[in-house]
Amino acid sequence: METSIAEERRAGLLTTLRIQYPDALADRGFRLLHPMTGEPYTDHRRHLVATCRSIANFSAGALVDGPDWCVDAAQHGIEFLRDGHGADDGNGYHLIVDGEGEPLDRTRSAYGHAFVLLAYARATAAGIEGAAADLEATHELLERRFRDDAGMLRSDCDVDWTEREAYRGQNANMHACEAYLAAYEATDDERYLERTRHLANVITVELAAETDGLLWEHYTDEWEHDFEYNADEPRHQFRPPGYQPGHHVEWAKFLALLDRYDEGDTETVPDEGWFARALALFDTAIELGWTESGFAYTVNADGDAIVPDQYGWALAEAIGASAVLAERADAYGHDDEVDRLRRWERRLVDRVDEYCGPDGVWYEKRLAPEDGGNPVEPDLPVVEPDYHPASAYYEGWRSARRVSDRE
Repeated sequence: METSIAEERRAGLLTTLRIQYPDALADRGFRLLHPMTGEPYTDHRRHLVATCRSIANFSAGALVDGPDWCVDAAQHGIEFLRDGHGADDGNGYHLIVDGEGEPLDRTRSAYGHAFVLLAYARATAAGIEGAAADLEATHELLERRFRDDAGMLRSDCDVDWTEREAYRGQNANMHACEAYLAAYEATDDERYLERTRHLANVITVELAAETDGLLWEHYTDEWEHDFEYNADEPRHQFRPPGYQPGHHVEWAKFLALLDRYDEGDTETVPDEGWFARALALFDTAIELGWTESGFAYTVNADGDAIVPDQYGWALAEAIGASAVLAERADAYGHDDEVDRLRRWERRLVDRVDEYCGPDGVWYEKRLAPEDGGNPVEPDLPVVEPDYHPASAYYEGWRSARRVSDRE
C-alpha cells in the first residue's frame, strides 16, 4: 500500500509542476498563473516569496526524479533570485522587483528571507550549481541581520536593517524552521538542525505553554504575547488576529520531520517528545478548525470562527502533516495511529478537487459554505505558485517511501 501511496503523491507533485511549466517561466524569473483562467497574470511584479517557492517546487520535482525541465526551471529561478532580487552589494534581498529586477519594494522581509534559505536548500539538494554556497551565505546573513537576542528571527527591516516596528511573528519563524530543516536535509550540517530545534521549542513548547498549547501569531520584540495586535483588523492580509488551524497543522508537519531526525535522542527533544507534540497540534487543528469542506482561517481559543474563509494552503499542509505523522507513528509501531492518520490523509485528499480551478491551479481561498463557498480572487502581487500542494505531495512521497523501506 505504501508503494502505491508514494507513486500517487509523486504523480500529484509532477502534475502540479506540469501545470505550472512552462507557462510560469518569464524571460526572467517566474509569472504566477491565475487559478480561474490558468493564464499567467499580466502583473509585472515579482515577489521574493513567489520566486523562492517556485524554486523550491521545481527542486522538489528534481528530487523525485522528475523530468529534466525541473532542474532547468529551478536553475532559471535561482538566477533571478541572485541577480533580480539580490541587492547589488550583497545586502539582502528586495521583497518586490519588476520583471527586469529593478526594486519596487526594498523591504528586508524576515518571512521573505526565510524562503530564500528554503530555496537555496532545496536547490542544493537537487544539485543546482552554486546553490550550496548561496545557502551558506544566506545562513550567515540570517545570523548577522535577523537573529535576535532570543535566537529567533526579528521583524521586517528597512534597507539599512532598521526594524520597522517592535514586533515578532511566529509565521516568519515557522518558515525559518522549515528552511533550516531543508538545509539540514541537503547538507547534514548539525548547525541547521540546532536552529530548527530552537525555533520549534520556543514557538510550540515554551510560548504555547502560556496559551494552553495553542499557537499565537503575534508577539512584542521581547517575545511576549501581543493579544491586541491587529485586533481591529480581523481580515488583515498577512497578520490577522486569532489562532490559525492551518499553522497548527503546518507546525505539526515540521515537528514530525524533526522527530524523524531526532529519533532516539533524548537530550534534544521536549519532555513530551516531538512526535507527541506534533500529534497534539494536528488534533487541535482538527478540533478547532475543520469543517468538512476545509479549515476555518482564524478562530478564537474555543474554536469559534473569526474569519471562516477556507484557504487551500491549510488543506494542503494538513495532507502533508498527516502523511509525515503516519510515517512517524509507523516508526514507533503505533498501528492504530497509522490507520487513523491514513484515514485523515485520504479524507483530506478527497477535498482537493474543491480547491482546484478548471486548469488545476489551486484557489488561494474559498468562502465558507454558509457564505456561498465561492472561490475568491487573490490580491496582487500573488505569492502562491502551488507551493503548499507541491510540498504536501513531496512530503507524502518521502514518508510513504520510508514506511515501504521498513516493510
